[in-house]
Amino acid sequence: MGVSKGRIVKSMPAIFVGHGNPMNIIRRNRWTEGWAALGAALPRPRAILAVSAHWYLPAVMVTAMPHPRTIHDFGGFPQELYEMRYPAPGDPSLAARVRDLLAPIPVGLDEGWGLDHGAWSVLCHMFPKADIPVVQLSIDRTQPPSFHYELGKLLAPLRDEGVLILGSGNLVHNLRTYDWDRPDAEAFDWASSFEEQARGLLQAGKDAQLIDYPAMGSDAKLSIPTPDHYLPLLYVLGSRREGGAVSFPVEGFDGGSMSMLAVRISDG
Repeated sequence: MGVSKGRIVKSMPAIFVGHGNPMNIIRRNRWTEGWAALGAALPRPRAILAVSAHWYLPAVMVTAMPHPRTIHDFGGFPQELYEMRYPAPGDPSLAARVRDLLAPIPVGLDEGWGLDHGAWSVLCHMFPKADIPVVQLSIDRTQPPSFHYELGKLLAPLRDEGVLILGSGNLVHNLRTYDWDRPDAEAFDWASSFEEQARGLLQAGKDAQLIDYPAMGSDAKLSIPTPDHYLPLLYVLGSRREGGAVSFPVEGFDGGSMSMLAVRISDG
């Protein structure tokens, strides 16, 4: 159990957020307003463990520095984006706790990464004061989806310690078909079909099918051409307890082929 603003909190929710276009950092739209409302509705976390699609490497690493840098890991956007900072503190003790929870899986304590835009582009709207410690966990690209789901299970105790587990990616993320000129473009049939199927599986607790997403057919292959933006969902899903409730606080598509769906896992 944790404590938030004088209240006892049974368990923090775990949340997957579709972060989308980096321009959302400076835009006010239905996505960013949804993230702000989501942050305001949550019990205040003691700390945040973020799993971002953009820290994708052949190892399990966790940021362990007291002051993580703001990483501008994108190109060709307005200068305003590169001047922004999200100066949230780190939490070396949480990094060590993550390493211990995942043992005997080797976990490196990283001093060089920081907060990439998969994390801070969302957090700057959810928690604009940047006063909650944030630690990032990498995604080991050499491992199968089941590995990432199992890591989510191992990390679940953090929810009882006041830590918000935040996955950031996109359920549907196909940049080859993304319409940069029309963010309100109607979703492709295959994109909306896969999202609808995934939502049903989430609500039904059919985790095995979500883990083995390539077996879901051609709609899944078009929706997830590379696994990096999908895998953060499995960490959140793995942290769900039996009877946990699923809700979708942010919904919709951007550019026709990017699902902005947010998934909240709460205790039942």
